[in-house]
Amino acid sequence: MPELVSAWYGSFLLEGARVVRAVAAPSDAAALAERAALRRSGRLTPEEAQLLAERGAALWTTRDRRLATTGVRWVGGLRARPTIPAPPDGGALREALLADADRSLAAAWDPSVHVEEAVRAAADLDRVLNLVGERLGSWVSRDAPDVDPGDHAAAARAVLARADGSSPLGPADPGLTEARRQLAELYRAIAAERAALGAAVEAAAPRRTPNLTALLGPELASRMLAQAGGLDRLARLPSSTVQVLGAERAFFEHLRGRAPPPRHGLLFLHPAIQSAPRRERGRLARTLAGKVAIAARLDRAGAPVTPTLGAAFEARRAALRERRGTAPAAPRRRDGSRPPLDRAARDR
Repeated sequence: MPELVSAWYGSFLLEGARVVRAVAAPSDAAALAERAALRRSGRLTPEEAQLLAERGAALWTTRDRRLATTGVRWVGGLRARPTIPAPPDGGALREALLADADRSLAAAWDPSVHVEEAVRAAADLDRVLNLVGERLGSWVSRDAPDVDPGDHAAAARAVLARADGSSPLGPADPGLTEARRQLAELYRAIAAERAALGAAVEAAAPRRTPNLTALLGPELASRMLAQAGGLDRLARLPSSTVQVLGAERAFFEHLRGRAPPPRHGLLFLHPAIQSAPRRERGRLARTLAGKVAIAARLDRAGAPVTPTLGAAFEARRAALRERRGTAPAAPRRRDGSRPPLDRAARDR
């Protein structure tokens, strides 16, 4: 039975060790790159389509699962590789694969990676700013008891206001005074850079993710993008995963049986969930996660802002508030206290 064999330099029809029909592929790198992309996506190359058009009602076999979808019989198992003509110079194949790789990278490029990196940079700056501020506040409070060591910005202002290092508690060492002044300037510079980075993220988020930003706000939308690993991945996540993004540690603790299931992750930062009663947060987070999943897919497809997502979430929130007002009160004990919530109800 004839066997159809496909290679990067052409397609061949074999009967035993004899080549019955051969259709060679073009030798230029652009054409070869196009055929590599077709094979990777599961489609037929022009050479394969030309051979299959000549098949008619004949029974052919192949070892390529991609060709088996066209009516050719697929044969698996360990069999000797058929003998086909030797390939030409491999230089054209190398150029074709490099061109195909460049095309694939360009197609898979996700511009939201810049928002993701900016959010992570802002988180790093927050940690550095807190460390520098704590040290500066502790240092300033040594000779300025009126300065609150917890108010890092006030400590930096106090240092920069006394450029000569004068202190009511004794003479200051010039070298250490200058070092402390530079530390205060470093704190102010980091704070300014953090503010500029936050403003840039808030300005970029509506352009890249208009639906997510309209639903969550620019800061939370950007943090969701960073936590998910980009808009492309966030658009593929189910709403159940979106709901617990940012609570991965609590989720795995739950899988080990050490903690209840998390009801929300980063979505807790949404004002509607923060201000909701404890027993309603899980339901609201579940509803909001569903809308976030839809918004991410709309943004991935380049769709304009869809206000119905926010309206649907607000309708669900209003329904929960109305149910709360009409729900019967929980029975009280003899001493007047209410019984504790069941664990399953408390964790939702």
